[in-house]
Amino acid sequence: MAERFQELAVPPDALENGGIEVLRASVVDGAVSIALRRSFDDPYTWGRLLIDLARHAARIYALESDLSEDEAFERIRAGLEAGLPGAEGPLN
Repeated sequence: MAERFQELAVPPDALENGGIEVLRASVVDGAVSIALRRSFDDPYTWGRLLIDLARHAARIYALESDLSEDEAFERIRAGLEAGLPGAEGPLN
């Protein structure tokens, strides 16, 4: 566990152009702690945001591990599917 909170930097385009933070997620004692605001008129947009996050995360795994971007994305997708209502898995 980190002794102090380690935040990410604000993205340069947000600093330059402004914007609204819609999601902040942290790992605290092994659990995810989330703050978010609704932000969008249509919940569909959250689905688009989540898939964009998954693609970014897969790229990071490809850069920092032995997984390819496609392998990492498939593992992320499997985790998402395991958490869907009616799915059998550790998240339900």
